[in-house]
This record gives sequence, structure tokens and C-alpha cells, in this order.
Amino acid sequence: MINKTIFKSYDIRGVFPSELDEKTAFAIGRGFVRHTGAKKVAVGQDARLSSPELFKSLAKGIIAEGANVYNLDQVPTECLYFAVGAYDFDAGVMITASHNPKEYNGFKMLKKNGDSIEIIRGTDLLSVVESADFKNSGAKGTIERKDIWQDYTKHILSFVNLENIRPFKVVVDASNGVAGLAVSKIGDKLPAKIFLLNYEPDGSFPNHGPNPMMEGSTDQIRAEIQKEKADFGFIFDGDADRIFLVDENGWLVRADVTLLLLAKHFLQKNPSSAVAYNAICSKAVPEFIKKWGGNPIMTKVGFVNVRDGLLKNNGIMGGELSGHYCFKDNFYLDSGMISFLILLQVLSEEHKKISEIVEEFSPYAKSSEINFQITNKEEILNKVKEKYSDGKQDYLDGITIQYNNWWFNVRSSQTEPLLRVTIEADTIDILEEKIKELRAFITAK
Repeated sequence: MINKTIFKSYDIRGVFPSELDEKTAFAIGRGFVRHTGAKKVAVGQDARLSSPELFKSLAKGIIAEGANVYNLDQVPTECLYFAVGAYDFDAGVMITASHNPKEYNGFKMLKKNGDSIEIIRGTDLLSVVESADFKNSGAKGTIERKDIWQDYTKHILSFVNLENIRPFKVVVDASNGVAGLAVSKIGDKLPAKIFLLNYEPDGSFPNHGPNPMMEGSTDQIRAEIQKEKADFGFIFDGDADRIFLVDENGWLVRADVTLLLLAKHFLQKNPSSAVAYNAICSKAVPEFIKKWGGNPIMTKVGFVNVRDGLLKNNGIMGGELSGHYCFKDNFYLDSGMISFLILLQVLSEEHKKISEIVEEFSPYAKSSEINFQITNKEEILNKVKEKYSDGKQDYLDGITIQYNNWWFNVRSSQTEPLLRVTIEADTIDILEEKIKELRAFITAK
């Protein structure tokens, strides 16, 4: 029996082996080939302990449908993206659960359409896997290794001028995921002195979890920055597609501030271009983008949605609060390593402490996302609409309501009984007042 819940809006993801096991991986491999029609499939894997087993089963399913597997071995997710974009592969699958806890694993899937790349959503594949009659097709594909490291590192380094990077002292925490593999390949080419933490891939994640936003994840990098008197740091998630900047005091920089740093760089080179951001970023994001002559494009939350906004508007780059940043010249796909390199160059040009830049790009007081465990989500959303009917309402993603000196967004989780609330105000006093007000209203019996 296939567990339907693992087929998500963006990918396939579940606990191994109770929700996602080898038999399911085999069926997904066969279903993926039938859905895409691919003949050449690149497959990468992250450092999770279950990834090798899932690779074997997925690959068996792919070759059982007559397609060939090109094994990239252990790589960051963006290496899979690069392989599909740069070589003559028809499609690709990355075995990863990204930032999820160690017991999870899953698949991110791509298909090439001419010069463009399409993201295959988990929900797209469910009906194929459920309905397919997977009898012996008679045809058998092959499995061979493909080393892309040399071409990939050349690609990511092309985004920066190394001569413009100052000799910073930088702490990089790879979180025992696969980022350490990539940083190790280019570290000796960088003028900056890199202090690598947790760079050896280890799917048990012995030092902290693979999600940089989880409480305690930045304790180690904070201590190392202070110990080495480093200028700043970076922390990656498990599959290295998400990156967070850490200031000179060891504090995580909010991702929409980092988005502005990247956007400013690209708009200087590409005036009037579109920059995509999601609905819960600070209102400072579109304000600064307009100030710099760019075209801000608001999208729903979720990297796939940010990418769609970028594609539809021929944008130059985009990003969101989860730490994903995507680039037109990277097949409109996200890359933690390209972000890392560009930020090194941007920060070299700023000549300010990170905390000073954060203050400049944060003119408003903004809350972290507040989650409420609620089953009657639609009922509460309707009550919010009624209570705040005097504000300007927008329904792009959940409901966003704007007033002169504050705004908030309430949206429903697609996978959990949660309402997610983001609030921003002109001052900290107004923010605290509105957090208290919304908490009381949403939790009222």
C-alpha cells in the first residue's frame, strides 16, 4: 500500500521506513519515468542514513521502465538542478528531505522541457503511482556514475569576481549535511579565510538538526564566531539549498534582509528587472526594490511559487523567508552556494558590519511566524476577515490585512492543523500590542 500523505504540494517526503520505504521508492521510480517519459535520469542523494537504500530501490524502478540512471552520488540538491540544466538529461531526482529531522527522507523531482526545467510536484505523481500496472516491461536501463563537480564549481564561481572578495574571517556551518562537500571544493579559491563547522556529511546530524531555524541550531556557530572574532558566518540546511547569514555577534539574519542584499546586487547589474518575494516578507522588501529601480513581484509562500513568479515575469532573482534564493542564470532554480558566493562579494562592497546592514534594511518591527494549533481553520479565517473588515484585504495567500501603521497575514498550513500568523508594524510597541490582540482573538473560545 502506498501512503498518500507523502505526496506533497512540492515534493515527496515522509518518515523512513514507516511512511516511505524501498517498495514505495521502487514504485515512484517507475511512476516518475512513465509520467515524464524520461530516458536519461540524473539522481543525487543527500547524507541521510536512508538515502543509499532509497537510491537502490528508486534506481531499480527507473531502469525497470527502460530509462538509464546517472548516479551523481552524494551532492547538494543544487548539483542535481545543475546536472539537469547543463547536460543532456531528460529529468532528475534528488533523494532528500531537505531540512526535516533525520528520520525523514524524500524526493525532489525535475523534468526538462526544451530549454526550461519543470518542477514535478509530489501530487502530480500520486495518481500515476496509484493507477499504474507495474508489470515487467521487458526493457532494462542501465546505471552509471556521473561526476559533475568540476563543471558545477566552474558554474557557481562564474557568478562572482573573486578579486572583489575581501579577506574576511567567515565561519560556515554545513550542519553535517552536504554543503561541506561543495565548500571544500572551492574554499582554497576564496580570498576569505573559512572556518568550517560540521563539514563532514553525517545523516545522524550529531551536532544539531538540519534546520537552521530550529532553536539551538545556531548556538555552535555563534560560539565559533565569537571565539575566532569572525566578521560573520553562514549556516546551511541538510541538502544545502537553504542558506542563512549570521551576523558578527552570532545572530541569524532574517532571510528577507538577506534577499534585499542579493536584490540590490542584481538590480545594480540589471536595472528595472523583476525580483520575486513571498507574501510574508517585510513590506520593506518591495519598498527597497522599487527604490533601486526594480519591479517587486509578490507570490504565495513556498519556493515553487516564488520560482513561478520569477518565470512569469522574466525576473532576475527571487527569495523567501525560508532561506531559498533562486536566480535566472541558474535555470531559475535555487542555490545556497551561489547565494554564499554573491553575499561574500556584496558584503565586501558594503564596508559595514552585518548588524548595521540589518538595521538599515529593517525599518519596521516584524514578528517571527506564530503558529496556532487549530482544527477549525476556515472558521477562524472567516472571523478574522469580519473583525478586520476595515483594513485593506488581500487573498493571494490566506488573508493579508493592511492598515496605515501595521499589517498581518493569516494562512492555513497545507499539511498540519495550524494557522500561521505573521505581523509587522511601524514600531515595536504597536507590534507587541497587535501580537497580544491577535493571540487573544484567535484562541478565544
